[in-house]
Amino acid sequence: MNLNQLELLRNLQETDYNLSKAAEKMHVVQSAVSRQLQLFEAELGSPLFIRQGKKLTGLTPLGEKIMEEVDLINQAKKNIQLIADDFLDNSHGTFRIATTHTQAKYLLPGPIARFRRKYPGIKIYMVQSSPDNLVNLLHRHQADIAICTEKLADDDKLVVKPCYEWHHVAIMPVGHRLADGDISLQRLSAEPILTYSPGFTGRSAIEKAFQNAHLPLDITLAAADSDVIKTYVRLGMGVGIIAGTSYEPGQDSDLLARDLAGLIPSSTTKIAYLKQLYVPNYCRYFIDELLAEAAAKHAPAG
Repeated sequence: MNLNQLELLRNLQETDYNLSKAAEKMHVVQSAVSRQLQLFEAELGSPLFIRQGKKLTGLTPLGEKIMEEVDLINQAKKNIQLIADDFLDNSHGTFRIATTHTQAKYLLPGPIARFRRKYPGIKIYMVQSSPDNLVNLLHRHQADIAICTEKLADDDKLVVKPCYEWHHVAIMPVGHRLADGDISLQRLSAEPILTYSPGFTGRSAIEKAFQNAHLPLDITLAAADSDVIKTYVRLGMGVGIIAGTSYEPGQDSDLLARDLAGLIPSSTTKIAYLKQLYVPNYCRYFIDELLAEAAAKHAPAG
């Protein structure tokens, strides 16, 4: 058994068990990868992968157990390098942030600008995706931290820190029939609704509110992006329900926003990273800046 064989297992998992892609990542020919895998399985005395002909289609029960240990070894290798970099005050490397469009646009610009000034030698790599995939990116060591509202609290292998609490707003063109009078779920239920795709930006809280009130929710358009929702509200397709942080009074002056606090449960945006991760100084700095930004933007008035 050697580290190259363990690295092979990790690359196979990351490439959906594709031998040729794993070989490419390791800069070797496919036959060498196949041979290393055969030797490893022979040493262990049992197959690690389910096969259909020459194709690998999944992990055997033993393979699943082995991969749990490989993940720990891979994380330990990364931690060793991070610890050494901190000790040597090495300000070079890559910081990978996984998040959603909403957080990338409305929360992160300030903290990232300050991070860049303090750590100019560290490259920032940001990936925007669904909350489900953000969690996968953490587990596959393809992201250092994840920032979003949904899903993160469901994983016991993550450290999850609350960042800020927020509410949804209903947006509509100025002069819309819901612009006057009390806003209520009953009135909203009579309108075509434009809001987030399932799994994004508090969509589950929206659904829960209408379900608890035993009211229909007519979602005629769903998108992951607040700006897309606002575009189609402007076209008269219906009433939008978006995160209050996504409504910008200066740029959205043609739209009216009505606060839905008290009607739809509040949501909490969170920061998460692997429990086994050694958190380097630059990452701690970024998290502190993120929390400070959130506190400043969402502090009570007065």
